[in-house]
Amino acid sequence: MLDILSITGPIYIVIALGFLATRCGMFAKNDMRVLGKFVLNFALPALVFNSLSQRTFAEILNPSYLIAYLLGSLLVLATGYFGSIYFANQGPTLATFNAMGMSCSNSGYVGLPILLLIMPEIAGVSLALNMIVENLIITPLLLVMAEQSRGASGHKVLGYALLRLVKNPLIIGLLAGLCVSLFHIRLPEVLTRAVTLFSLASGALSLFVIGGTLVGLPVQGAVRRIFPIVAGKLLLHPLAVLTFILLLPMTGLPPLDPALRKAAVLMAAMPMLSIYTILAQAYGQEDSTSAAMLVTTFFSFFTLSGLLALLH
Repeated sequence: MLDILSITGPIYIVIALGFLATRCGMFAKNDMRVLGKFVLNFALPALVFNSLSQRTFAEILNPSYLIAYLLGSLLVLATGYFGSIYFANQGPTLATFNAMGMSCSNSGYVGLPILLLIMPEIAGVSLALNMIVENLIITPLLLVMAEQSRGASGHKVLGYALLRLVKNPLIIGLLAGLCVSLFHIRLPEVLTRAVTLFSLASGALSLFVIGGTLVGLPVQGAVRRIFPIVAGKLLLHPLAVLTFILLLPMTGLPPLDPALRKAAVLMAAMPMLSIYTILAQAYGQEDSTSAAMLVTTFFSFFTLSGLLALLH
């Protein structure tokens, strides 16, 4: 158990330091947005590029990982959406963001630092595979659902979402890394060292930002309402992904490598994506999503520690 705490402990210590530094006024909450932009626009794209460019194309594009993670996420998305409508009698907009909270993981800010500690050799590849599923399929689908819930045209929203993806530095870093790997391009050492410097900044800084963004999030009176989201994200999502991983051989697909299997389940067990409350704010759902994010991040310490013990 001490081995597990030595992995999860530093992660949540850094999150707590980010929270305390912002709560005590050393950093303003707006400073976290600036630091978050640095991580999203430079550090994480550099890490993804660095990881992919140093591997063969066959190692990177793993169809078994992509299919298992995608089907598990879609199952949880559908469960969260229809469960909110038919069992909790909630509207389609709130149901959409409940589904987002349950099916979209914080792969970059929390998942990656944990994988860097326990499986550094595949952390970047796992992040890239998750980015493909989450950024190219799950998040655009949920944004279309959110817009349709208030009467907007789904085709226009999908086009806008795809345009944003093309400009996303993470996607650019992912595609650039794939191109270098596919065409066996040898980069100058001065460039690879510069990229490595940026990638090294991603782990601790991303966790610090998460802690700072949790300051001031309301949670009073919302625990019962957000419990299904917390349970769905921390328990149902990793269980769904694991189920489809175990079913892969029945479909004719090759089974996942044990390390990638562990990485996929861990990624699914992370709290929801960091921009969850920002996306929900545009639809008037910031209160419930903020509370869900705070409570999920808190309880993820215990669920991730338990999951790591089981996987170990």
